[in-house]
Amino acid sequence: MKKVIVILGPTAVGKTAISIELAKHYGLEIISGDSVAIYKDLDIGSAKPTKEEMQGIKHYLIDVREAGTEYSVSDFQAEARKIIDSSNDIKIISGGTGLYIQSVLFDYEFSSPKRDNDFSKKFDSYTNEELYDYLLKLDKDIDTTKIHMNNRKRVLRAIEVYENTNRSIHSFNNKSNNVYDYYICYLSMPREKLYERINKRVDIMIKDGLIDEVKGLYDKGIYPHAIGYQELKSYFDGECSLEEAIEEIKKNSRHLAKRQETWFKNQMETHFYEVDPDNKNKTTNEIISDLDRWLK
Repeated sequence: MKKVIVILGPTAVGKTAISIELAKHYGLEIISGDSVAIYKDLDIGSAKPTKEEMQGIKHYLIDVREAGTEYSVSDFQAEARKIIDSSNDIKIISGGTGLYIQSVLFDYEFSSPKRDNDFSKKFDSYTNEELYDYLLKLDKDIDTTKIHMNNRKRVLRAIEVYENTNRSIHSFNNKSNNVYDYYICYLSMPREKLYERINKRVDIMIKDGLIDEVKGLYDKGIYPHAIGYQELKSYFDGECSLEEAIEEIKKNSRHLAKRQETWFKNQMETHFYEVDPDNKNKTTNEIISDLDRWLK
């Protein structure tokens, strides 16, 4: 069974730097496990690694789709597995989109109906809360721990699948056996320090041109369902001030970080590593020590 190293964690915790150090140490390549980084022109908001940050390490599944086009979990599963299976080399998956990564590591079967791009239009007037309530009334067996109310795209998909098949979306995802021998490193940080770094990361994104990036997409009618893009869309729609939108980005990023940690604690066998922001080499060396034993 092929081995896969997975580096997970919330935004601003240091996944990129540590993943690249591991790739350099072992001579490996990296597959991005981020559902936003796969899109072109979503650069600042997705915190994609720059060419300089990549330090010559080959990265896959970054900028592989045009912004505004569809890309599903099953697409990611197929493309990531093709990369992993294409050689005998170990691959590193680095990112924070849990379901994407889980779909690659485990025996997930995706056979639910094809997505109808116009399906969501009939729910345009629904708030996230109203949409979620509709799903709960429609599908009595829905696993609420796997679908968050504010993940509008995921809630809409669950409604679409149930209305077309009278089956819960979870019935199509059969997590039974792992496909690869995996070692998951979840990078964490004391919450107060992490939240401070997230707030600072958002400020840097704004300074680096996030507003112009989102406005360029907005003017083309492209509204990504991702943190940073949705909040600024509300600003461009005149629903809030710029200051309020930025505070929402920070708040939603902090909430996402909390949900990510809870999800990974409950979903897979995960090894947690606390990152010292002043000495990331210490964390990297701890991971290398553990990986050396696992790789024997």
